[in-house]
Amino acid sequence: MTSDLERWRLILGEPAGGMAALGPEAAARDAALAWLYGRDPGLAQRGVRTGGGGASQLSTVDWLDDVHRLFPKETIERLEQDAVERYDIHEVVTDPDVLSRVEPNPALLRAVLRTKHLMNPEVLALARRLVAEVVRQLVAALAVDVRRSLTGTRARKPSTFRLARDFDFRGTIGANLRHYDPERKRLLIERARFTSRTRKHTEPWQLVLLVDQSGSMAGSVIHSAVTAACLWGVPGLRTHLVAFDTEVVDLTADVTDPVELLMKVQLGGGTDIARAARYAAGLVDSPRRAIVAIVSDFYEGGDEHALVRTVRGLVEQGTHVLCLAALDVDAVPDYDRALAGRLAGAGAHVGAMTPGELAGFVAERIGR
Repeated sequence: MTSDLERWRLILGEPAGGMAALGPEAAARDAALAWLYGRDPGLAQRGVRTGGGGASQLSTVDWLDDVHRLFPKETIERLEQDAVERYDIHEVVTDPDVLSRVEPNPALLRAVLRTKHLMNPEVLALARRLVAEVVRQLVAALAVDVRRSLTGTRARKPSTFRLARDFDFRGTIGANLRHYDPERKRLLIERARFTSRTRKHTEPWQLVLLVDQSGSMAGSVIHSAVTAACLWGVPGLRTHLVAFDTEVVDLTADVTDPVELLMKVQLGGGTDIARAARYAAGLVDSPRRAIVAIVSDFYEGGDEHALVRTVRGLVEQGTHVLCLAALDVDAVPDYDRALAGRLAGAGAHVGAMTPGELAGFVAERIGR
């Protein structure tokens, strides 16, 4: 077991060499950390860590082998993520020997989407298998939240079926207030109330997911594809998935195969949100039963005024417009707040959501 002193020695690197002697395994961990983080000039300038002489001789394959042998899974994923995203070590996702060793995780999926244009057919086949495994994990994790929200929508009428998930808290309190015992400060429940769940899908709804495929939105692109796959086939809901940069690509035909869909995405390039919003508006059949979700950082390269006009027009015709600066499990956005404020002023709901929260929003609307 690594002692606290050894942990600090590993964190601070070679400048803290006098803090604690490292055993063979801790020394190997130190070499692996130095190989990666020793290339950061900012750390070296502050004297926090410098690369060891022997560590630089490691190949990426050797380093990955050491990392998988020496660290727990969550640390492996963080190291691989930093290798690709902080230090641009593209061999992690473009070299077949390296790619066959990496742990499938969302960070590497983002890296594959950014670098797949560099891959030869052999590497691309390996990358596709990695994409498939990560997508399988994401679908398994997200489908529960997405489907739970859409299992059935609440109706206001009472029900005789006593199910805990349909317990009407407010109705029960109101109906039993006369049984309140002031001395014991307790409300005696004579009769609990429940609401019914129904699927009133005689009039179908539309959900148009409009996804910015600029490089900074990789995480949202992935989760939009997985969310669309989870929502596909929900009774009474017709889902569209559209990706855009300066061009607009309708990916709805591939929604049931998110792996194929993601392999077609081309991250990077400019951004014309206004053009994409016009395309989405053209897809809407029944304005008052439609939701248009624009997933973007809202750094518009097109006509901002045209975008605001299109969003205002959608809102005025009764369409629910979501402007989501992030759609992923963290829902931590980085976006143009000025343009987002103008879109909010035009009547759009502006913010960030997890896929489960988006499903809940959809369920709330179609249940009315």
